[in-house]
Amino acid sequence: MGLFDRLRGDDDPRVAFIGIDGVPHSLLEDHPDRFPNFAALAEEGASGDIDSIVPPESSACWPALTTGVNPGETGVYGFQDREVGSYDTYVPMGRDVQATRLWDRVSEAGRDATVMNVPVTFPPQRNVQRMVSGFLSPGVDKAAYPDDLREYLESIDYRIDTNAKLGHQDDKSEFLDVSHETLDRRFEAFTHYIDQDDWDLFFGVFMTTDRVNHFLFKDYAEEGEYYEEFMEFYEKVDDYVGQIREQLPEDVTLVVASDHGFTVQDYEVDINQWLQDEGWLSFDGDDHEELADISDATRAYSLIPGRLYLNLEGREPRGSVPQADYEAVRAELKADIEALEGPNGKPVAQRVVAKEEAFRGDHDDIAPDLVIIPNHGFDLKAKFKPHDDGVFSTGPRNGMHSFENATLFVDDPDANIVEADLLDIAPTILDLMDVEYARADFDGGCLI
Repeated sequence: MGLFDRLRGDDDPRVAFIGIDGVPHSLLEDHPDRFPNFAALAEEGASGDIDSIVPPESSACWPALTTGVNPGETGVYGFQDREVGSYDTYVPMGRDVQATRLWDRVSEAGRDATVMNVPVTFPPQRNVQRMVSGFLSPGVDKAAYPDDLREYLESIDYRIDTNAKLGHQDDKSEFLDVSHETLDRRFEAFTHYIDQDDWDLFFGVFMTTDRVNHFLFKDYAEEGEYYEEFMEFYEKVDDYVGQIREQLPEDVTLVVASDHGFTVQDYEVDINQWLQDEGWLSFDGDDHEELADISDATRAYSLIPGRLYLNLEGREPRGSVPQADYEAVRAELKADIEALEGPNGKPVAQRVVAKEEAFRGDHDDIAPDLVIIPNHGFDLKAKFKPHDDGVFSTGPRNGMHSFENATLFVDDPDANIVEADLLDIAPTILDLMDVEYARADFDGGCLI
């Protein structure tokens, strides 16, 4: 227990959560010699692979993880969502998350929360102790609250994100250098505020892991050109998590988790191109670039990743599918997707999930009618602009998100991480902190 904590006389249990975006559990479990700190955390506490959510996309996953409820309650389904009753789309930000965040519950209980670099939290909230927003933030100057946090982060050249565009280069050296620098600054900031010991919940996310996976995961899985550089990057992640664990006071439980798993990517699959080829989707004119450009004859369209919407009468402004035909047309589309095969002869879809199977809540009016969970190797896209790539293409990315094989470590031997998923994390943290909640508040349950 730190000096500040002893002085304030507060003996309530505390939690430090460290997010490792997109890290598959098998990566850490399979290499205990190279990742000894994760191995020790698993041996002395508990660890396991967990399921993500539908769809396993970071913009939907982090709101779900930090609220403990599904996208039907958070109102965030992906990187791009559709306005109700419109073909206009928007990028969800922090204020679009409609469910109660974990740190809001902590604050309401009279406790303090420091929140650093969580995706989909811009603009930073002012009801918590301190916050710097993560992915989708424009920059530290606007993403940090209060002023002393902003000033400190600017003084250490803190970065919200690495430069993913560098990953498009054949030579990944510069991308790796910037990724290491981003990771270093994140660790420096985390340890600075952990050391202040004035919080009850510390919640910080390393997102650079996801970026490195997107461009180097096949090198890891197939021991390619950048295998060793990939492993060295993760050795640094392991070392930083180990240092954080050693730094934490005795009254703090460490929780480490990822929001989804990762696997090898072989093809990008443009679902909207496939819908055009199969007669489901058409556009007004050749100069189209957004959802609003679809024609009245369109029966279905897609938003990433793998979200399928019928162009339904009474819901979409120019709906062509009658309400009475909804189930029949959706079943037809589902069957067509299930029959889609890649150039390698493998089915693109591992399964196709209906909206009522995945989403429940007051904000399901913009939920997709179907969601494709792809087989490994097929990364689902949804372009609205004309292009010559066809349905299947390859690009600079060789890693993609997976629904299964996300990561969870809890530094408590009483944790039981079996058949768990992303929605179990929030109630587990609150139980560890002795913060009361109603069981009906969450779609998941405590793992202790």
